[in-house]
Amino acid sequence: MTMRRKIQVKERQPQFCVVTGITFTQVDAWFGNTMRDLKMDLIYPKDAGKKYPCVVWICGGAWIQMDRSAHLAYLSNLAQQGFVVASVEYRTSNEAKYPAPLQDVKAGIRYLRAHAERFCIDPDRIGVMGESAGGYLTCMAALADDPIYDVGENLEYSSAVQAACPWYPPTDFRGFLYSDPEQCAAAPESLLLGKNVMRHPEEALACCPVSFVTKDAPPFLIIHGDNDHTVPFGQGEELHDELEKAGCDVTLLSIENADHADIHFFRYGMRFVLSLRQSCKQRKRGLLFFRKAILSPLPRSAVEGT
Repeated sequence: MTMRRKIQVKERQPQFCVVTGITFTQVDAWFGNTMRDLKMDLIYPKDAGKKYPCVVWICGGAWIQMDRSAHLAYLSNLAQQGFVVASVEYRTSNEAKYPAPLQDVKAGIRYLRAHAERFCIDPDRIGVMGESAGGYLTCMAALADDPIYDVGENLEYSSAVQAACPWYPPTDFRGFLYSDPEQCAAAPESLLLGKNVMRHPEEALACCPVSFVTKDAPPFLIIHGDNDHTVPFGQGEELHDELEKAGCDVTLLSIENADHADIHFFRYGMRFVLSLRQSCKQRKRGLLFFRKAILSPLPRSAVEGT
């Protein structure tokens, strides 16, 4: 038996474009004798009539290695929820020391604002999200507003963000315990700073998110596993407490029994998108939407402190 049918299909979402390897700035390379491109991957809707909030994703890797494309499959879920998604590259500690990675992330944010019309971005609704070392950079991108961190191109545009969602972030380098300074010398945070954190605790603290907290911080959602053997849960707690003392909008979400970079985070963490949409518009309601976005798919037993 043969059959001919006609159906109508209503477009509910615009077509999305995935563009990889966009150069957003150039930085010194090979001892300052050459330049190399820093690139980002971008997922954006082909919808010239609208502006969408943007999520800037920052990959982890102990500041030693990073792959901006590693999480594109998960990030595409954000695009389907109505967000432009950008995953930015930054220099690792074997290329350049702090504050170079932060400067790179901020250069990416400025690039997105400079090209907001092309990529259908609402420049007033940009948030950052990242894991581990990328969580540290997420915090710093949201908190560090000194002009020394803005270098390179598009300096007429702001690198400020309207929401931050760090996953298991290092927030106070003094909280990592090492048996002696020799062991600490090879630690990721010492390599990032180019200084031994145990031998230079005050200088290390000056580069940590807890030192940059002010009452003007954007809404924060900190997600951390309470069984993290790489970045202790206390790191997320300390930043939460400092933000709370400053009167900021902040939520700390503890995922029960989750270790560092568990699948829990990629399964549920992306759901912070609903909160970003609201917190970028309404600062005071940001926390409510952070909670609803993250907690709704989780069993109550998996959540601490709610």
